[in-house]
Amino acid sequence: MRKAKSLLRWVGMSTAFAGLLAFGFKVQGVEKAVAEAGDINSISENLRADIIVIDGLRAFGKLDRPEVIFLHDAHTQALKKKDKDCKTCHLVEKNRPAGAQQDALSFRFKRLEDAGRDQMMEIYHAECIACHKETARAGDKSGPVEKCGQCHRKKVPYLANRQPIVMDKSLHYRHVEATKDEAGEEKCGLCHHEYDDIAKKIHYVKDKEGSCRYCHKSEPGKTEKDRMPLREALHLSCVNCHRKAIAEKKDPDQKIGAVTCVGCHDLEEQEKIKKIPDVPRLKRKQPDYVLLQGAKKNVSEAKKEDEATGVAPVAFNHVAHEGYQETCRSCHHADLTSCTEACHTPEGVKDGNYIQLAQAAHDLRSNHSCMGCHGIQQKKKECSGCHATMFRSFNQETAACRTCHIKLPENLMVEQAKLESVAKQLVDSRKYTKTTYAKEDIPEKVVIKVLADQYEPAEFPHRKIVDTLVKKVETSNLATYFHREKGTLCQGCHHNSPPDKKPPRCRSCHGKPFDAHAVLRPGMKGAYHQQCIGCHQNMGLEKPKSTDCAGCHKEKKKQS
Repeated sequence: MRKAKSLLRWVGMSTAFAGLLAFGFKVQGVEKAVAEAGDINSISENLRADIIVIDGLRAFGKLDRPEVIFLHDAHTQALKKKDKDCKTCHLVEKNRPAGAQQDALSFRFKRLEDAGRDQMMEIYHAECIACHKETARAGDKSGPVEKCGQCHRKKVPYLANRQPIVMDKSLHYRHVEATKDEAGEEKCGLCHHEYDDIAKKIHYVKDKEGSCRYCHKSEPGKTEKDRMPLREALHLSCVNCHRKAIAEKKDPDQKIGAVTCVGCHDLEEQEKIKKIPDVPRLKRKQPDYVLLQGAKKNVSEAKKEDEATGVAPVAFNHVAHEGYQETCRSCHHADLTSCTEACHTPEGVKDGNYIQLAQAAHDLRSNHSCMGCHGIQQKKKECSGCHATMFRSFNQETAACRTCHIKLPENLMVEQAKLESVAKQLVDSRKYTKTTYAKEDIPEKVVIKVLADQYEPAEFPHRKIVDTLVKKVETSNLATYFHREKGTLCQGCHHNSPPDKKPPRCRSCHGKPFDAHAVLRPGMKGAYHQQCIGCHQNMGLEKPKSTDCAGCHKEKKKQS
């Protein structure tokens, strides 16, 4: 039995380590593990944001040789030293759809279309090798010219860490300002467009602007009807626009945008991008308030649905949530219509992967859901001291359904067709709990004697900590609305008791020794250390450190 336990413990630790290792690579933005097996430290030195995998022949069947790992920025820099630019490798598209950028570079190598396997192979072999030979003849460092295995390598010493670039509110605003005409008119049509099937051209439709991702959805190498893949569309539009602005000297300080892979996709470079602190609200005729429900016609139907399903609607402060998010895609991940319009109906539809409306709003694992997003906020330092140690479950969260789902008052006008004003009334009627119990009801100090045999009793500055927590959350509408009662904040520590001025003491649940019949419930010593040290770590407090016992416990003086 002892051996079995030891084996299980070893397997568990190994699995956890493997999971952490995989997660570590994932958060670095790794797209493809093209690293040579060996020391992890040596791999980290070869992380690059400019890796392009040349594997276009996959479209025609199985590859005969390994794909080619191409370092794009390294080649760009080599060409720049010879006074050459992007046109060395990329051709100009002369006949683009009306309304699109004209004379833009194609981001295919030395071709405009993929005609076939043999043609594509010949282009790469002839053009790449010829350039390498020319470079070598000039006495410069060059790429492979003879052996296939020098390009088609099974193992290469690089790992892609390309970070996606996000067009957040700040970056979008900077583009809006930079592209205004002399009269100050916004030129949204430079980026936002729709394709007219009848006229066979791209055109701008006001008040229908959306993320490029809403239309350009296909993967690289797979073109939908009249729509190129997202990666190609973004590079074609963004990089060509940046190149044009630089060529026309509209940006003497070279701050208008990147034309290299690293310029957009390297994390350090992204952090250098200027942030505008107070961005004006985006204009798209969006509502300020929304009544979230299944039926959307009028108040009368909303009331009928409430009675039929037992689920009251949710008054959603849309304008406030716009301010909390960096991009509309935080919620509108498929398009800018309402959740129920195309994707998430009460019953579930194919276009929404049969994810029902209730699931879409309550899924704790999704960053796009209401409760999932609120969970992200709870991970912030000012909140994580309490929430990181709380077990979140759907049933636990829905115990306070009426915090969001508010039954429509009977005195609302049934004839009223516009639901926005109803939602505003409900939002305005909300109450926020920004205080806790009166000072005299909160013990100033709590003396903890659980380790009294080894140390002096520890003094816990109870009131000071409560005051600190109140100050950390009093400016958060999310916290003060969901902390429904004055004692809700106390439940961060007194986690299994209802809000009360005098909650049960810790020892009422946590016995002095470990309880073998309640393995998930630590003893007193474990409970204090888990709660206190865990809170300090999650909130980023420097003192006392988890390894510094004397930070809380003064050692007893030895009696002579």
